[in-house]
Amino acid sequence: MIRCIRLTAAFSFLLLVALLVNAGRVQVYEAEDYGASPANRRGQIVRYAQPRGAVLVAGRPVTGSRDSGGRLRYERTYTEGPLYAPVTGYASQTYGTSLLERAEDGILSGADDRLATFPWWDRLTRTHRRGGSVRTTIDPRMQRAAFDGLGDKKGAVAAIEPGTGRVLALVSTPSYDPGELSGNDAAVGAAWHRLNGAEQEPMLNRALRETYPPGSTFKVVTAAAALESGRVTDIDAPTDSPDPYPLPGTDTRLGNAAEGCEDAPLKDAFRASCNTVFARLGARIGLAGMADTARKFGFNDRRLRIPSPVAPSNFDTRMDASQVALSAIGQYDTAATPLQMAMVAAAVANGGQLASPSLVDEVTDARGVVVAGGPRRTTRQVTGPVTAQQLQEMMVDVVEHGSGRPAAIKGVTVGGKTGTAQHGVRNEGTPYAWFISWARAKDSYEPAVAVAVVVEDAAADRADISGGGNAAPIARAVMAAALG
Repeated sequence: MIRCIRLTAAFSFLLLVALLVNAGRVQVYEAEDYGASPANRRGQIVRYAQPRGAVLVAGRPVTGSRDSGGRLRYERTYTEGPLYAPVTGYASQTYGTSLLERAEDGILSGADDRLATFPWWDRLTRTHRRGGSVRTTIDPRMQRAAFDGLGDKKGAVAAIEPGTGRVLALVSTPSYDPGELSGNDAAVGAAWHRLNGAEQEPMLNRALRETYPPGSTFKVVTAAAALESGRVTDIDAPTDSPDPYPLPGTDTRLGNAAEGCEDAPLKDAFRASCNTVFARLGARIGLAGMADTARKFGFNDRRLRIPSPVAPSNFDTRMDASQVALSAIGQYDTAATPLQMAMVAAAVANGGQLASPSLVDEVTDARGVVVAGGPRRTTRQVTGPVTAQQLQEMMVDVVEHGSGRPAAIKGVTVGGKTGTAQHGVRNEGTPYAWFISWARAKDSYEPAVAVAVVVEDAAADRADISGGGNAAPIARAVMAAALG
């Protein structure tokens, strides 16, 4: 009898040990997997048990929280949702997060260890910290000017402070209200399917995630490559360019929409946007030189974050001479986001130095105490200062005497470049209207802002689409807002 009791006790002890080992395995090694399991609702219940931190624009919250009274208690709300949707993105209990709501989710949800004095104690006690706030770099006046300027057109605007890389405006139209996606009821599902199925693609962030053929705005990059490589040493000297220009190795003869492009100096060709001059320069500079200059401006960078991810702008690195010539005028496979083209204008305005763009100034805890500044803003030299000065001179000439006149602001130095990018089979699609620019107060040495605008208005008459006519007035309104 005693032997049976001993065996039973020993067996019970082994079962207890096995139970403790399994509990330890679950809690130590598999806790993360169980916590992340879609079947585990506890994490979500805790996550939404308190209000989410705010996204701030000029110190004012553009997001908030609403007590729904349900198990997932607090839902996200948005102030002027369509205006700031390309900045904030959405925070949905059903569909997750996007853009800044995703990039800074740890701060906003309270999960980031920077919000705790002793993170290990919070993890041990399973304390859920209050969400912090994210202060953005957005200027509300410029954001509004860009949004109103685009109106019901399909397009995007990106504006940067050249000296710092601070993103001052980021607009994409048509837009949407991210508040429609905040809850978890049937209306949220219906809104998700409606927005994703809409022909106008309102949830597409055209400023960051869409790339367009940049057309003649890319001639700023080609001009920089020509000056940096020494192919052009005097912007007022003839370039020995024929009109039309036979593309190397082909029977295709490239022409111009403007007159007076034959043998035109670089400055005149830039103002008149002569395809022949820039295509020939691109072929002479060669693939290596053109690709290197494009890379310095930010093309082909797959790591760009602001901190929301940015689609890489493309300049092919495997092309023949004729394709390089077409790429030099912003055609072939060359494609850029509006943010990328704002970076091009910013580098020119900033004396050839490009500051990494950023959308966040600082993050704070729930009491407003700064826990981290924005990302470290690095600067790289894209062109020499002499080249930048020559590019500035040519861009100012476009605004004062060329197609960029609609962007002129009295008492302000404005430089710009228009572009009308063809697309579609045989270029039968309605062209995209581009304008990139920068502005500097007459009594200042520092540029105030660099702007890129793209308009893709399929309802417009093809003959009426132009960077100067469609995009430049929008850029002017944004620059005027920047200068007060």
